[in-house]
Amino acid sequence: MNQDCRPSHIVIAGGGTAGWMAAAILSSFVHSGTRVTLVESDEIGTVGVGEATIPQINLYNQALGIDEDTFVRETQATYKLGIEFVDWHHLGSRYMHAFGEVGRDIGIVPFQHYWRRARSLGLAEELGHYSLNEIAARAGRMQRGPLKTTDVVPPMPYAFHFDAMLYAAFLRRFAEARGVMRVEGRIGTVTRDGEGGDVTGLTIEDGRMVAGDLFIDCSGFRGLLIEGALATGYDDWSNFLPCNRAMAVPCASGGGLTPYTRSTARAAGWQWRIPLQHRIGNGYVHCDAFTSEEEVRDTLLANLDGAPQAEPRMLRFTTGKRRKFWNRNVIALGLASGFMEPLESTSIHLIQSGLSRLLKMMPERDGSARVADEYNRQTTLEYDAIRDFLVLHYKATERDDTPFWRHCAAMPVPDSLAHKIELFREAGHIFRAADDLFTEVGWLQVLVGQGVIPQRHHPLVDAIEPDDLKSYMETWEALMQREAMQMPTHEQFLARHGAALAA
Repeated sequence: MNQDCRPSHIVIAGGGTAGWMAAAILSSFVHSGTRVTLVESDEIGTVGVGEATIPQINLYNQALGIDEDTFVRETQATYKLGIEFVDWHHLGSRYMHAFGEVGRDIGIVPFQHYWRRARSLGLAEELGHYSLNEIAARAGRMQRGPLKTTDVVPPMPYAFHFDAMLYAAFLRRFAEARGVMRVEGRIGTVTRDGEGGDVTGLTIEDGRMVAGDLFIDCSGFRGLLIEGALATGYDDWSNFLPCNRAMAVPCASGGGLTPYTRSTARAAGWQWRIPLQHRIGNGYVHCDAFTSEEEVRDTLLANLDGAPQAEPRMLRFTTGKRRKFWNRNVIALGLASGFMEPLESTSIHLIQSGLSRLLKMMPERDGSARVADEYNRQTTLEYDAIRDFLVLHYKATERDDTPFWRHCAAMPVPDSLAHKIELFREAGHIFRAADDLFTEVGWLQVLVGQGVIPQRHHPLVDAIEPDDLKSYMETWEALMQREAMQMPTHEQFLARHGAALAA
């Protein structure tokens, strides 16, 4: 590190979504005397599974001052209000993990306790009837900003589906305009300091050297720096998340642009459907121990909205995480840091949260080991919490029609997840740490959607007369329906706010 304790040169190894997200944010927020260089090769392909996001992506784009309509237009984006899960609990089941509120708590008692009692009395509909996002999503509606018909409900949260390669190109233009230097070439070797062990530079295959003080590893699954050079180690979570392959293919749009992602459970995993303006992204995430590549291909191609636009591509992965995300002077982001399948669209968020921590804890010469330990502690907690949320989808199922689903229902789960499931099943309680990614409402929708119903409700709910409880449920549903029905359709909204010229 240089004398003023700041890194004078940050080198990003790899491009793609992770690399250019890092370059864009660093070019905007690091000290003016710090150079940022990104090394990537056009010969190395990118993994395009991160096309669906969660609402936190808005914080990243806003931090960069990106105009939303321009972003939507240039990335062929559509809006996303939640994720629909089909056939996960049992064949024929369907529920949605929608963004935003579900009902409203009364006093200190969460909404699910009132809903549970009302449901047992025949006074309540399914949970999604009390979610504005779900009602709007299923009606194909979209709006942003304050609600039009009521001021007692906050604005509707939303995320995006977008073309990850177009997003990376968009951020590249942004970063290069702010001084980021791009070096074209495949990294051949990584040089380390012989005394301390820090990485000192990257040698391109043609002999050029790129030296630096701080290195961001965005080299994908191989983890060229974090693993290849530093041998950090990897925690394998295949015992909790058994899927290890994904076959992906784009197809032509076959109808309306639904403002939500769809995840449909298949015989040996699940299939994603991500609608963009110019195409639909599809993929079959599966475990190769329970199916064949031919079966996966046949199932995927038989369940497309339109004609395939490319040959299906197989991606191989091992779910898990690095044992350290920040090791010496290397910080891993994206696939280099670990991988959890895209079931809840967390891949791009984990890049974003890693960058947020990096900016908060930008290393200095003194005390950087302690800072790195804290970065690793916080990131590990986030990964563990997301892992538990994903495992819930597989574990809480009544499907027993295939060997894969029988395996999932019988597999052991982390103690932290087992505790959360049983606490909700017994008494309807959901508790989370303040910095957990998924809220109580997110857990509620998936728990109920997967068939975990509380055996009892909070005793304070019994103080409300059944007629008053019925009125409350009906009023809240009517409020949500009224607001959703005045929204423009998703297509109309896109036409006004970012329709791509080539769409």
